[in-house]
Amino acid sequence: MNTQPSPGSRRYWCEWAWLGGEAPEAGVLLEVDRAGRLASVSQGALPADAERLPGLTLPGLANAHSHAFHRALRGRTHSGDGHTGAGHSVGGHGGGGSFWTWREVMYRAAERLDPDSYHRLARAAYAEMALAGVACVGEFHYLHHGPGGHRYSDPNAMSEALVAAADDAGIRITLLDVCYLSGGLDERGSHLPLTGPQLRFGDDTVGAWAERVSAFTPSGAHAKVGVAAHSVRAVPRTDLSAVAKFADQGELPLHVHVSEQPAENAACLAAHGLTPVRVLAEAGALTERTTLVHATHLTDADVDTVRTHGSAVCLCPTTERDLADGLPRTGDLVAAPHRVPLSLGTDQHAQLDLFEEARAVELHERLRTHRRGTLGSGALLRAATSAGHTGLGWHDAGTLLPGSRADLVNVSLDSVRLAGADPERATDAVVFAAAAADVRHVMVDGRWTVRDGVHVRLPDTARELDAAIKELL
Repeated sequence: MNTQPSPGSRRYWCEWAWLGGEAPEAGVLLEVDRAGRLASVSQGALPADAERLPGLTLPGLANAHSHAFHRALRGRTHSGDGHTGAGHSVGGHGGGGSFWTWREVMYRAAERLDPDSYHRLARAAYAEMALAGVACVGEFHYLHHGPGGHRYSDPNAMSEALVAAADDAGIRITLLDVCYLSGGLDERGSHLPLTGPQLRFGDDTVGAWAERVSAFTPSGAHAKVGVAAHSVRAVPRTDLSAVAKFADQGELPLHVHVSEQPAENAACLAAHGLTPVRVLAEAGALTERTTLVHATHLTDADVDTVRTHGSAVCLCPTTERDLADGLPRTGDLVAAPHRVPLSLGTDQHAQLDLFEEARAVELHERLRTHRRGTLGSGALLRAATSAGHTGLGWHDAGTLLPGSRADLVNVSLDSVRLAGADPERATDAVVFAAAAADVRHVMVDGRWTVRDGVHVRLPDTARELDAAIKELL
């Protein structure tokens, strides 16, 4: 029954809505209160005072792993022939051959940013995320300081630029402040000093990093702070324990790049006689608040360790295949009884489409195992919504339940990609066939960010991106 709305609330009637199961529900009425939360969720006929949302409505998506400045590299580092494009590009030569040559191109882009230019680039990148249905981003942030590692007068100026950019773009952000102390591991397993652009990433000691993070209070209710250890190659073993303790004391999300490349595992074994997962476990860094990013090259023992510690894994399939990382053991991670929570990220933003990331998780597993159906559309949507938000510390988001934040993503079912879809199986159709371009409306915390496929605050997002990237490069 459709009761009268509460004073000041608004009502939206969804032709179809995904409420967390394997299939959508028809005729779902959502009431949004003044505080930007779902006051009620019910089913029934369309009331006269409700806005009709045709197609399928989902909770807001969470992009759990982002490096905003990597957006400038799209189309410049993908060819695999060692050439990044025209001579005027930031990369010149050397960007295509492997993850490690790509990294050198990324470093050269990082050299050029300052707080103002980073704000403009991130604002445009986050607006593109909003257009794709993203309500919240986890920004894995290590570009902390000025050239040569010199601190800005405000040591957290780059952090504040990202927080302001998310606000401008109308999305939430968890600023995952990265501890980055070492330039890598050599063939003998010794940690190397930071050099060149890496100097901008470091804080000299884990204590200095913790002091800087503690001094940062983000402006705005749209932002939270979490922490990250870049990787076992960038944070010495004893310092990993300190990062883990800092996260525990603040009950903060802790994210870590793990086993993205075989070379990383080999260097870690040379240094410690342990895999990266085992190093993290012995450092106390594997908890239910830990998210391991990529986790591509895990041993059987690693999989068991992640499962028994209750940690989560964030997969970034479009980046992992672009950088030739390999195929993760997704089916092993999600097997009963200790199912590893999965979330999704767009990482370097080779593409910015959470539907593509979601279906790629399942399709990559089909390639690895030659079996179909490890994860259904419900599980993949949970990875894109509730699991991502939980891993970023937003436990009240990612679902269409009373009391949840009013984040809505309305997806058209009448595009050329989805024409002929069975609405009763719309979740399957959206996960396995939709594109970001099919997102019609996006609401974040009760406020419309995207209407009819246009960003409300940055209506010419393409121009904003073009200007910010050309300024940088």
